[in-house]
Amino acid sequence: MTSSAPSSRKLSAAELQTRLDQALFASPSYRSARGLSATLEALPRARQEQVLHWAAVSAESSAELGYQLAARGAAAAVLLDHGAFEDWALAALEICDVQGLAAAVKLLQDVARFAARRGGHGVAYAEVEARLARFIQGLAGRPLQLAPGARAWTDSETIILPTQVDDQADSAANRRLYKVLAAMLWAQTRYGGFGSAAVDLAAALAPWLQSPLRERALGWLAALETVRLEAQIARELPGLGAEIAAVRGAWPPALQPMVARLSAPGATLADSLALLADCLAGDGDAPPLPHVPAIDPEAALARRAERIARDMEVLRRALNVMKGSGSGGEAGRSMTRLEARGAGGEICLDGENLDLPAEAQAAAHSLLQDLGELPPECLRPAGPGSWQPEATTASSETAGDEDRPADARYDEWDYRRNSYRRDWCQLYEMDCGAGEPGETSDYVSEVRRRHRGLIRQLRRRFEMLRGEDRILGRQSEGEEIDLDAAVDAIADRKSGVEPSRNLFRRRVRNQRSLAAMFMVDMSGSTKGWVNDAEREALVLLCEALEALGDAYAIYGFSGMTRRRCEIYRIKRFGERYSAEVRARIAAVAAKDYTRMGVAVRHLTQLLLAQPARHRLLVTLSDGRPDDYGDEYRGHYGIEDTRRALQEAHQQGVRSFCITIDRHGADYLAHMYGSARYTVLDDVRQLPLKLGDIYQRLSS
Repeated sequence: MTSSAPSSRKLSAAELQTRLDQALFASPSYRSARGLSATLEALPRARQEQVLHWAAVSAESSAELGYQLAARGAAAAVLLDHGAFEDWALAALEICDVQGLAAAVKLLQDVARFAARRGGHGVAYAEVEARLARFIQGLAGRPLQLAPGARAWTDSETIILPTQVDDQADSAANRRLYKVLAAMLWAQTRYGGFGSAAVDLAAALAPWLQSPLRERALGWLAALETVRLEAQIARELPGLGAEIAAVRGAWPPALQPMVARLSAPGATLADSLALLADCLAGDGDAPPLPHVPAIDPEAALARRAERIARDMEVLRRALNVMKGSGSGGEAGRSMTRLEARGAGGEICLDGENLDLPAEAQAAAHSLLQDLGELPPECLRPAGPGSWQPEATTASSETAGDEDRPADARYDEWDYRRNSYRRDWCQLYEMDCGAGEPGETSDYVSEVRRRHRGLIRQLRRRFEMLRGEDRILGRQSEGEEIDLDAAVDAIADRKSGVEPSRNLFRRRVRNQRSLAAMFMVDMSGSTKGWVNDAEREALVLLCEALEALGDAYAIYGFSGMTRRRCEIYRIKRFGERYSAEVRARIAAVAAKDYTRMGVAVRHLTQLLLAQPARHRLLVTLSDGRPDDYGDEYRGHYGIEDTRRALQEAHQQGVRSFCITIDRHGADYLAHMYGSARYTVLDDVRQLPLKLGDIYQRLSS
């Protein structure tokens, strides 16, 4: 995506300085570009343009990063070909996103090492991410995410792998090392010491974690646990164990005396901790091994505690509903033992299989991995209430709370880099808060009363979309005689021809297979009459769609910065248009900003989960994508949203936008396509226009 040069004439030092000043000036990190321009003057014009382009792109993320790239651009242009130079710049940007500016600058400064890796056999995380994700999914009994980072470690829910592996002799060996690191981290979550019932890891490590011996202690523990976990893998998965042993090679002499004890079938975390004290009595550091992941006990134990509390609440509430324990009756006390049985891991209560909802089944298996058994706490009544695990998790009080893990993470498209920023947006999903019951009832009733005629009109039009039953003639069986077929059969018989036996007519109901998602802008700019129009339109739409029978859902979106992208559940797929849903519609209110790309990606995933042949995504918005700060607003946000819509289209989702922005024609054609949006001059047209658009899209 490097800018094409208008001619082959080299840029002079003065011209280079002017271009660099324009790219690097807008920051306190700005320094004079005079020295930089002198180093770039000798490069061919195409390479000059390449350095200028990537310096400007990097400066969008950090002016210092742009300066450092320009400062080493000449050396990089000599050592790296055109494609490798772009990989070098992109690698620095991705590291800056994940690890920070210092790590990115370090990569830029060591361009010779990058060139050696590029000329050698280094492998980047992005090259193996998809394959490793499937590999880990096959190993793990619960969801584990993958993410790039500075080192290999895990918090017990996310496996973090290095952004680059180049320790081995060839690219195939480096790919195997990635696989082995991922397997060892999975084993750390499955068989490691984070959840040992016999040992309190935090207490056992406390003497060292708060002392100068911390790094040595964690290094030795990681090495000892690697010996133990590798043996565990070899016993249960011999093929994978052999692959790990081939990557590891011979055990270092410092570890060989401990291998027999840690490889024994009964070895536990307690054995590793007992040997750790002996190792720390000496002066040496843990011996280096290529496949030893780091251990961060504080992060892993904290995440494990959050997960156990979350899974416990989900399972208890499901059992409470199934057993009718109310708020703590005899039914709750009669439960004595929960366990998993059989190859499928069916959850049993007192020997009887339980038909648990999918969320509760997953929570039970996660607890089994963390605790080894389902504890008595699961049997205590959770109190009255319907099965709604997402509404009862301990962390759901405040969206975007720093203590609450994100419900999902999504990539974001950076058009300047022509690549994604991985796991850039943190998304939180929650119910749209309901207002006071009386106020809600009054609002919906008032809208129904005021628009009685329009609701009847919309219902009639939507009922027409269902179509009439089709009558199939000349069938072998059916509800009535097909007279035409009977007359033909009589004529055939009189003519000596064998008559047809297909003498019946059968009615066949037209089956629609469509799922529609309505994405409602709840940004601060909708406050007032726009928000009122959105709520009215949703009430009218639901009243009409109920007559049609299509699967539909309504979600709102807002948020502030990439770290708090919010999705509000107004009506889920499969949920009735109940008093609760009407209360959520009445509570739709203006909130923060309009980071639209992440909302499109999340709602597309919800749409794709629906068993329908046709899927629609309809957006109601009052303006262009926007967010706090300067980066997302403008062309960046438009390009990210456009990319998200393209991704949806590639997966079979049709999208359409209804906007009240009078300047929408300036950018909507680029985002949606010339025929997939409409701009309203009068917000009062919104309810009827929404019905028209849906009718046209779904016909």
